[in-house]
Amino acid sequence: MKFFVDTADTDEIRDLAATGLVDGVTTNPSLVAKSGRKFLDVVQEICTIVDGPVSAEVTATDHETMLKEGQKLAALAPNITVKVPLTPDGLKTCKSLTDAGTMVNVTLCFSAGQAILAAKAGATFVSPFVGRLDDISSDGMQLISDICQIYSMYDDFETEVLVASIRNPIHLTEAAKMGAGVATLPPSVLRQLYKHPLTDSGLAAFLADWEKTGQSILDS
Repeated sequence: MKFFVDTADTDEIRDLAATGLVDGVTTNPSLVAKSGRKFLDVVQEICTIVDGPVSAEVTATDHETMLKEGQKLAALAPNITVKVPLTPDGLKTCKSLTDAGTMVNVTLCFSAGQAILAAKAGATFVSPFVGRLDDISSDGMQLISDICQIYSMYDDFETEVLVASIRNPIHLTEAAKMGAGVATLPPSVLRQLYKHPLTDSGLAAFLADWEKTGQSILDS
């Protein structure tokens, strides 16, 4: 499974990228707005930090303007993935950009039927939103299971399932068990994956025993 980090905070991205765990980045207008910086400047900087796909979202809602925005974004860097909404105009834009060789992330997917449409439009990624479905008492993880099952049945569907709106490590591990190819994680959730009380207590015990020996590896 590939890990994308869901943020526009370039300091966070640099820190996490240094671990070797980050395969790409997803952004959206809300995340970039929090940075207080110009949208294109932020996206360009992120593209210099990570080699993998960087999702940058269009803001128009009509096909013609979406396409122009997508073309401008795609020209920023070779690893740009243009993010479009799962609407009729978004899917038209997806097909046009895909045909031109641009990676496309179709976002705001909330049903298996929508995911089928994204695959048929040639999307590189489809982004089903797990947490937002959970918020309305629907089963977000069941949607991931359904999409993975459907995609696996058709060799001509090359779209990767990019699990979005992940709220906790359980969302991630369940998606991995279902075979989702990508998860986009807020930095806080990615860091939660490190944590386990037995890891902490075990390390503390090892260090206490080592201290009793009075030795130092560097001074040996």
